[in-house]
Amino acid sequence: MAKLSNVAVDDLHAAVERVSTGKAAKRLMIALAYKDGVTVDTLSERYDIPRSTVYYWLDRFEELSIDEAIKDDDRPGRPSALTPDEREQLQAELVQSPAAFGFDAAAWTTELIRDHIEEQYGVTYSYGHIRRLRRAFETESA
Repeated sequence: MAKLSNVAVDDLHAAVERVSTGKAAKRLMIALAYKDGVTVDTLSERYDIPRSTVYYWLDRFEELSIDEAIKDDDRPGRPSALTPDEREQLQAELVQSPAAFGFDAAAWTTELIRDHIEEQYGVTYSYGHIRRLRRAFETESA
C-alpha cells in the first residue's frame, strides 16, 4: 500500500467530523478504508464508482491538504444564457402572480416559467433546467 503513506489516519478521522457534504464524507471514508487495507477494486465495487476515480481521489490526498482533497475541482460549465441582472429580475418576477404577465394561471408551473423566459428574455431552457433554476431561487430566498 504505497498510497497515502504520508496521510495520518487521525487527520482523516478529524476531517470526517468537520465535513458537511456527503461527497466529502465519501472521499474521506474511501481514504480511511484504503488506509485500513481495503483494495481499490473493492472500494470501486462498494461505492459503485470507477477504479480511476478512486485512484484520482487517493492521489489528491497525497498531493493536496485533506481539506483541499475532499473538494471538487472548479468546473465552470457553460455560461448562463441569462445575465446576472436578468436572473435577478426573473427571480423577482416569479414572486409575482403569472397573471401579472398575461398568463391565465394562479401559480407558476415549470411550463409557464419556460414560456415566460422565452417571451421575456428570448432564452429557451429545458424543463430540467427550469426546475433547477427554481430550486436555486428558493434556496437563495430562504
